[in-house]
Amino acid sequence: MALARINTPLTNGLPSGPNILVMPSEPLVIEDIPGPKDGQRILRLSGPLVIANLFDFQTKVRADDSRSLIIDFTSVPYVDSAGIGALVGAYVTHQKDGRSLALVGVSDRIHNALQVTRVENFFRFFNTCAEAENLA
Repeated sequence: MALARINTPLTNGLPSGPNILVMPSEPLVIEDIPGPKDGQRILRLSGPLVIANLFDFQTKVRADDSRSLIIDFTSVPYVDSAGIGALVGAYVTHQKDGRSLALVGVSDRIHNALQVTRVENFFRFFNTCAEAENLA
């Protein structure tokens, strides 16, 4: 009974129970590997890039001093606004230092999020790491 009374304001009084959406806390795994060409670095991400896990991503990007950073999004299901902000930060850092940044394997969902936030034009997109390695 006490539980129903606590949840009532959260459900607008509906008898069906709470309708609180909580994003799952999935980890972001970052594989940091040298690229095949001198001066290239690849960050292969696996998992969502969201506020709960983006600090490791930011640390790796900030520590990177390669001429060309390739970020592989093939296994990234989604990003939130904080993740987009971290990507823009990576772009700005690389741009001002005259270095390049390439995104690989970006899903339609993530590409749409970049379009909606009007930052897609900052990035160069590639389907595969091999394409990015040749042009980055």
